[in-house]
Amino acid sequence: MLTQKQQLKALFPEVENDAQQISEYLFANPELGCEEYLACDYLCDKLSKHNFKVTKGIYNYNTAFKAEFCSDKPGRTVAFMCEYDALRNIGHGCGHNHIAAMSAGAGILLSKILKDIGGKIVVFGTPAEETMGAKVELAKQGAFSEIDAAMLIHPESYTHRSGVSLAMDSLEFRFFGKSAHAASAPENGINALDAATLMFHGVNCMRQHVMSDVRLHGVIKEGGTAPNVVPEYAVVHYYVRARRREYLDVVVKKVIDCAKGAAIMTGSRLEYFNNEVSYDDMMTNEALSDCFSENLLLAGEPVVLPMRDSFGSIDMGNVSKVCPSIHSYLAITDVHISGHTREFAEATQTDRAKIALNRGILALSFTGYDIIENNELAAMIREEFNAQQQYQR
Repeated sequence: MLTQKQQLKALFPEVENDAQQISEYLFANPELGCEEYLACDYLCDKLSKHNFKVTKGIYNYNTAFKAEFCSDKPGRTVAFMCEYDALRNIGHGCGHNHIAAMSAGAGILLSKILKDIGGKIVVFGTPAEETMGAKVELAKQGAFSEIDAAMLIHPESYTHRSGVSLAMDSLEFRFFGKSAHAASAPENGINALDAATLMFHGVNCMRQHVMSDVRLHGVIKEGGTAPNVVPEYAVVHYYVRARRREYLDVVVKKVIDCAKGAAIMTGSRLEYFNNEVSYDDMMTNEALSDCFSENLLLAGEPVVLPMRDSFGSIDMGNVSKVCPSIHSYLAITDVHISGHTREFAEATQTDRAKIALNRGILALSFTGYDIIENNELAAMIREEFNAQQQYQR
């Protein structure tokens, strides 16, 4: 008699074509964040065809969706996360077409045995990862409150365990001064650009007095119109990042204080606000990550490397604060290709990437099965999550 994982592998051909079609369709029809109408409809149609109950437009995102498959037996709930926004002028240079294909494919495959094991599968469609990070609002609104484990695989040049990410705040500072003739009456002016440059100097002086995981990077978006006119308006945009949300909040206050000081020194008026969604740091559940990594090897991946040693900010971090989560990386190439490039987008359509797609679907579905069936594993995942929650407080 076949084991359940052997059965999943035997059933995989029923899902393979649909998954490959998803990747190809999204690749051929790239859409920007919150404009992914074709992708959303295509994914929902595929999931509906496999008897998922689909709800579009969740949490005020027109291109977000929730697809549910329930067994007739009680049990745990696993979630697979779809991303499907593309990059302007590049297409799917971050491989979101593959993310969507792996997550939807895993949900469909696991649904084929759910009547035997119980529980529930949820496939979430989460728009705008590259820009507005819809997972942030979904997490805030309780979309993952009943999820026992949430999983996502990101295409990469190398296969890595789920790791960490940086919490991030995006801040815009507006300095209001007073225009004047820069040559004949400079004493009548208040230079908003001076305030902006003083803020930059203050932030740069601060760098040696913050922890090494902090990242401070900004631009002056506006700073005057002509050299002979004292700039009356300047705009500064900063990304502030840190390994932990708690410390990020401390650093953000310091950055704001630099802006306030610059305004006082120049006599400018200051306004500031968060101009994009704020990302929390990724809190990988190691018990879940161990299980997934073992299943990825079982699915045929030759090696799983430790977590990456460089990282940015992802909206999956916010999900990880409300339910046990992983955000793993899977090689779709045999050579290094930089992400966010046309070359990486093209790489998602190679035979090598198809092999990775199949392995990713199997590993996700195997892990979903383990979470539902293995009470000891589920308890370990939940205990670790609860301990991490306690630590965060």
